[in-house]
Amino acid sequence: MKWLDILEESSQKIRKEVLPLFGTNEANIELGKGAGGDTIKKIDLVAENALIQTLQDHKVSCTLISEETGTKKIGPNPDSFYLTTDPLDGTTNATRGLPFIATSFAVSKTPNLKDVEIALVYDILYNVTYTAERHKGTLRNEEKTKPSPTTTLENAVIGIDFNTLKIKELITCLTPLLQKTKHLRHLGANALELCYVADGTTDAFIDLRGKLRVTDIAAAYLILREAGGIMVTPEGTEINVPLDPAQRVSLIATANTTLYENIKAHLDQTKH
Repeated sequence: MKWLDILEESSQKIRKEVLPLFGTNEANIELGKGAGGDTIKKIDLVAENALIQTLQDHKVSCTLISEETGTKKIGPNPDSFYLTTDPLDGTTNATRGLPFIATSFAVSKTPNLKDVEIALVYDILYNVTYTAERHKGTLRNEEKTKPSPTTTLENAVIGIDFNTLKIKELITCLTPLLQKTKHLRHLGANALELCYVADGTTDAFIDLRGKLRVTDIAAAYLILREAGGIMVTPEGTEINVPLDPAQRVSLIATANTTLYENIKAHLDQTKH
């Protein structure tokens, strides 16, 4: 079974189904709570149904781990592979018509992040595909990609997710970094933001909230690491977590070790 071919077909099917709803009131219809804890919007369910239909068309056997419906067994041998997905990353952007949305797929033989072997993140609006296979590097639209050489905070473009009710605590922790960094961004689809670090568009992405779902980062984890970048916990250790829709993480993702050390040093200032 050629997983990348199936994932690419799935991403195109999702694009076909999602684009007519992009930026419409219909996209925003609420359909209950998802396994990840967020409200499911119609556009989310349309994306997931497109994926499931493609898997069934190809008679794929796998355990689907999805932000929307949770864990779903598909086919006669569902424990042979695990497919961790956020069928539509950037739901708020999609419902409001903001052009930064993606679909994300990670394939593994165990339900653990460290065992992801194949990954694809697809930029739905701009038709850009990021893929990675373990020990084979990362491709952006079939071309090898690598992170930027930027090492200084003054020159770095850094994404930070500020979406939290505990904003005062987060700002306190980030203040030394915010004072040093000139170019901050948050674009609203975390899988795609991490891929931007992988291809050098940005230099780092930070999420210290403890709210980021593993379904959002499973594919980008492999894509960034295969490109030569770094993704670790805020303490600097490997992110070794189960692939579960309810699993949340915090992380620092950077283009290189020097930039990571500069970021970490500024975050550590608030601990003294």
